[in-house]
Amino acid sequence: MDEVEVVVAHSERATLRVGDVFLKVDADRARIEVEVEAMASAPVPTPEILWHRPPVLAIAAVPGTALGRLGEPATASPAAWAAAGAAVRKLHEAPLPPRLGRAGRSVEELTAELDGECEWLVTNGVLPADLVTRNREVAEAALRPWAPVFTHGDLQIAHVFLDGDEVTGIIDWSEAGQGDGLFDLAILTLGHERHLGDLVAGYGSEVDLDVIRGWWSMRSLLAVRWLVEHGFDPFAPGCEVDVLKSRL
Repeated sequence: MDEVEVVVAHSERATLRVGDVFLKVDADRARIEVEVEAMASAPVPTPEILWHRPPVLAIAAVPGTALGRLGEPATASPAAWAAAGAAVRKLHEAPLPPRLGRAGRSVEELTAELDGECEWLVTNGVLPADLVTRNREVAEAALRPWAPVFTHGDLQIAHVFLDGDEVTGIIDWSEAGQGDGLFDLAILTLGHERHLGDLVAGYGSEVDLDVIRGWWSMRSLLAVRWLVEHGFDPFAPGCEVDVLKSRL
């Protein structure tokens, strides 16, 4: 009998794996609905939906292996990164979904959240003030007008699967919706800056690298408290705090 593997579990959601089936349980049923809708309309490979009974979604495992992991060296070839870039470009050129996604927050909303998190990080002694201040400055580049595209919204490197240099599946669509396309590119290369050139080459469009760097800093500043409070370690080598330190 297949064993039950806990892929991720915290107070908001959990993902279990049994053989080639993933069971996603989400306290926010709307996120599951977003995921189902996004996978149905995204013009890129996505997992097969086996059944959907809120708050549970059952999906099939996608073939291949993840492009990489945050905090670990990424060994995928330049061609694999380019293929990932091409898939992201195809997504961004698709018709807009009906909802705003995680990458679609307004400049005003992001600014307020960012300033609040920076104050919390310094006041509670989680990070040095100079580190927070420098990355708050870098993050400013991402706070600008943008044209909405179909974004994944949580395009972590571990969410893109490939077989050789071919994308076989992109998983975890619960944050999908209209948003800033450069957010997707930044999240995919978070902690793997040296692969940005290959990704952009496959993406096939001029990209403002200052905005990408701004998203790296913003994403990391906004994530530290959540990660700590949910049992993850942003201080692990190569993870969010190291991303912030790389901007000094």
